[in-house]
Amino acid sequence: MFRLQFRNELWKLFGKKRTYMGFLMFLLAQNVIILVFRFSSGPRISMMRTLEGNGYLAQDFLSALTVATFMLFPLAYLLLPLYVALVGGDLVAKEAEDGTLRMILSRPISRTRLLLLKWLSGLAFSLVLVLALGGLGLLFARLWFPWGGLFVFVPGELFSIFAAVGGWHHYVAAVFMLAIKAATILGLAFMFSCFNVKPAAATILALSFVFVSFILQSIPYFKDLQPWFLTYHLNLWQLMFAQPIPWWRMGESLSLLLGFNLTFLVVGATAFHVRDIKS
Repeated sequence: MFRLQFRNELWKLFGKKRTYMGFLMFLLAQNVIILVFRFSSGPRISMMRTLEGNGYLAQDFLSALTVATFMLFPLAYLLLPLYVALVGGDLVAKEAEDGTLRMILSRPISRTRLLLLKWLSGLAFSLVLVLALGGLGLLFARLWFPWGGLFVFVPGELFSIFAAVGGWHHYVAAVFMLAIKAATILGLAFMFSCFNVKPAAATILALSFVFVSFILQSIPYFKDLQPWFLTYHLNLWQLMFAQPIPWWRMGESLSLLLGFNLTFLVVGATAFHVRDIKS
């Protein structure tokens, strides 16, 4: 029964048109970025200067992997939180608003089981969305750029060079770690969705929480306090491009994100259990 109910939740989730908004916007944004980079000389010249200024041959790293990777950063920071929060805010609040939740709870199924099924379907959506982001980005980049090494540059944070095979491994690992960020933001929106609020309010609350954390983390005077902010640990995916990878930092962030996700689930379930939905 659990498998059938989980399948039903997936059908409901992927049967909504708004579920596919993120996929469509990623598709459009990636193609725009690739075309601008391909047919505008400014960005390529800037990247070539950075590579050659550090003693590397630019043509070896002006590749599909490099282009796909630098597209990941802005999309993961700006668009990904928006679309996972949109879906997470809908999971419970939308059904409560439409009245279908009352009918579901009239059947012999516990509220805990129902929430767990919805949360798991949200995790499945997060994974599919991130895999689409990473896979489509690499596919479209390969149509315009050759296969080659990977160059990752984030001013003040990262400067990494990888051969083609090693770059591919780091790229795949970063995409899967990015799914953890997506799942955490979705879990935050899911928690607010369990309260007696509208779906839009749950989405806005989750995004506000993330953006406030990011703003506080970005203040130079708060640099020593960065490990206390959620977004500091959400960005663990970009550590997969570091040389060497700081595994101690990865373990710390993963353990804290696990705690965050469990907290979001428990708080949301507690709020949902005390709500009077069936009256």
